[in-house]
Order: sequence, then structure tokens, then C-alpha cells
Amino acid sequence: MLIYLVTAFISGSNLCFSADWPQWLGPKRDGVWNEGGILTRFPKEGPKLLWASPLSGGYAGPAIANGRVYITDRQLSDGKTDSENLFSRANSEGKERLLCLDASNGKPIWEFSYPCTYKMAYPCGPRCTPVVTDSLVYFLGAMGDLYCLDVATGKPIWNKSFTKDYNAPVPVWGFSAHPLLDGNKLICLVGPKKVAVAFDAKTGKELWGSLQLEKPEAEIGYCPPVIFEIGTAKNNRHLIIWHSESLNGLDPETGKLLWSEPFRLKANLSIPTPRLVDNKILVSSFYNGSMLVEIDAEKKSSKLIWKGKGRGETPKQTEGLHSIMSTPFVENGYIFGVCSYGELRCVKLSDGERIWENLSATGTQNEPVERWGNAFLIKHDKSFFIFNEKGDLIISELSPSGYKEISRSHLIDPTGIAPAGGTKRKIVWSHPAFADKKIFLRNDKEIKCYSLAQE
Repeated sequence: MLIYLVTAFISGSNLCFSADWPQWLGPKRDGVWNEGGILTRFPKEGPKLLWASPLSGGYAGPAIANGRVYITDRQLSDGKTDSENLFSRANSEGKERLLCLDASNGKPIWEFSYPCTYKMAYPCGPRCTPVVTDSLVYFLGAMGDLYCLDVATGKPIWNKSFTKDYNAPVPVWGFSAHPLLDGNKLICLVGPKKVAVAFDAKTGKELWGSLQLEKPEAEIGYCPPVIFEIGTAKNNRHLIIWHSESLNGLDPETGKLLWSEPFRLKANLSIPTPRLVDNKILVSSFYNGSMLVEIDAEKKSSKLIWKGKGRGETPKQTEGLHSIMSTPFVENGYIFGVCSYGELRCVKLSDGERIWENLSATGTQNEPVERWGNAFLIKHDKSFFIFNEKGDLIISELSPSGYKEISRSHLIDPTGIAPAGGTKRKIVWSHPAFADKKIFLRNDKEIKCYSLAQE
């Protein structure tokens, strides 16, 4: 169902705009914000709130392009409530929405929605950040509904259902791998028989399908696809697909498998976006820890450098990086990331050895948060913005010497629930967007926009 509110069209040229955040992790899909004129310390009263707009449930972060905000949510049907047991996967009736808002004031421009009954754990709402071009916007719902819409009107151009069209089982935590736009192709993680599928971005026609899991009922995982340039050969673009059984490199034009490195994951928790350092790829998982793989682009082969170890999952049982949701950063031979219980850690890239740990960014100085503690890292100039699950934005410096907190401000209240540990702590697990010297962030009740411009 489409609710059309305004006919104004704001034109653009392509996916990547210097002042926009048009997809997961920003213009280059790397979590780096390159705008200048950004404050280096928060005012005493915090950054200026520019606007707030009502929203419903969801984990998906916003995308920003051409003066518009694109954000998804889920609304329950009248009189319906989700089960208090977030792991039940009971049927839950409602609808998923994509909203287009004016980035200057948060006012709605158009809204697109469709009925969607959830059958997954943590049935809060959609997981994937929309992908925006000059004329089209793509979004993937938590039950595997993929839509392409006109950015000017919100009218649907084409759509696919992963469960109906590919007979794909819904992952425990829903479809969560943010789609990747590469030229004329929209690349998605779909199902066990065709893990990666490239669709024609304008028509939705399947261009190729690649990879198959060993078990037809297996889950694909949750990691977004990404393309890396590895080596100096003419055709050096590798589409990285990290699923529940292995880390893989494909030819993005054909889907042909170039290389594969086994990495079987407990609970299929391939989530954080892989990182490329020279010709090495880093991935990290909650239970299994991290893995570093060296790629020989000429021979089309992979070589394991190291895998992390741990006696369990708790902070005292892990030494390296065991990331649950947050994508780590690699700087000058060191990895910085958020571990399984919210521990901010620095480890060596060469062997995964831990250098230091700090708890204050997500918990307190002496106590970590509970299981699945999370914070997102965003690089800006020589500093890092850290957005934690409490709704705090932190300006920090990260180095092998340690964590240095420069400034902190509480921007949004956590409204979600994490049942780990039995306390049902309040959380916000949505990655913010940074564009036009502003931050855009959401919980399950509203989306807010603050100025981060240097006064």
C-alpha cells in the first residue's frame, strides 16, 4: 500500500554523494565519514536537536540521499502484540514500511507499506538499511521481501520474495544482510540453494545465482556482501560472501567462485562486514572469534593466517575479538572492535593477540554489559565516533596505547529489549547515519536528527 504525500522530486547523479549516507556503512560501505567542519567536542548541553519524527519498531538504520531520509519500520496490526518470548518465532501480524522524510525537518514525503507476518526471533522490525540511487531506492524486509521503488513517488518498480521465489527459509533473526548495489546489479544473500543472487537493478531479473550450502535447510547467515579490489590484475574485483559455512570470493560480474576458506559458525552468526587490509580479509563472529585470511588474486586462492581461540564466550573466556554486530576497524596493524559482551578491544592484526580492553564505552569502567553488548564504530578524521546501545554518542581516540574518551552525549533513549541474562535490558541496536554535518538515528519510537557542525 502506498501513501503518497508530496510530488516534489529532488534530483541526484549516482549512489555516492560526499555529503550523503546512501547505504549501509555510508558511501563507500566502510563506516568512514569524510565531511569537514565537524565538532570535536560536544557542547555542555549536547549537540543541537534539529528535529524528531515518530517511528515504529525496527533495527534498520537510515539512509540519507539528496536531502531525503529513507527509513524502514514495522507496525503491528490493531490489537496485536509480539510474544514476550523474543525467541518464540510465533506468527505476528503487521506491516513493514519504508518512509521517505525531508532531511531538513523530518516531515513525511511519502510512505510505502505492505502486510507482513513475522515468524522470527526478535520480531521488532526490519534489519537492513535501504540503498538509494538518484532515481531508485531498494530495501529488504526481515521476512525476505525485496522491493525497488521510485525515489520521487515511492511507487514500486519491482519486487521479489525470497521465501516464495527461492523457497528460502527465514533465518532465526530474519533476513539481515544489507543489499549491495554494484553498477546494474543488486546483490543479495537469499537462501541455501543460491546463497548470493545478482538482480538486474532496474527490472529485478536474476542475472546470476551462486554458492550452495551443504544442507538445504541450513541458514545463510547475516553478513552483508561487499566488493574489494585485491591485487593488481585487470579483473581484481572480488565479491566477498561470508555465509554460515565459509568465506568466499566471487567474480561480481558472473558469480563465479574464485576462492573459498572454510569457517563453520555456531548459530550461523556471520554478521559484521568483512575488512580488507592489503590482500588480507578479516572477519569476526560472536562464538568463533576472528579469522584473518590472505588472498592470492593471481592464483585465485586463500590461505589461513590465523583463527581466534577462546574457552567460551564470556569476557574472561575470550582473548581476541568476538564481535556480535559491530564491524571492526583496522588501523596501522591493529584491530579495534567491540567484543561479545560490549568489551572494546584492541588486538594485533598479525596474530590476533589482545593489546588492551576497555569497558567504559559500552558499560562501566569495571563492569561489562551483558551478553550481546554492542556499539558501532564510525571513523572521522583521526577520531572515532562510538554509538553505544544506551543511545550515547562518544567522540574518542583509539590507538595501541588505549582508549581515550574525548566527549560523550546521550542522544536517544534505548527502547528495544535484549533478554540476555534475564534482565531484559533496554537497547538501541540501529546504526546511525552521518550526512550534511548531521547525525540521524532511531529507536522504536522515533527518528532524530542532531547537528554535529562545528560552531
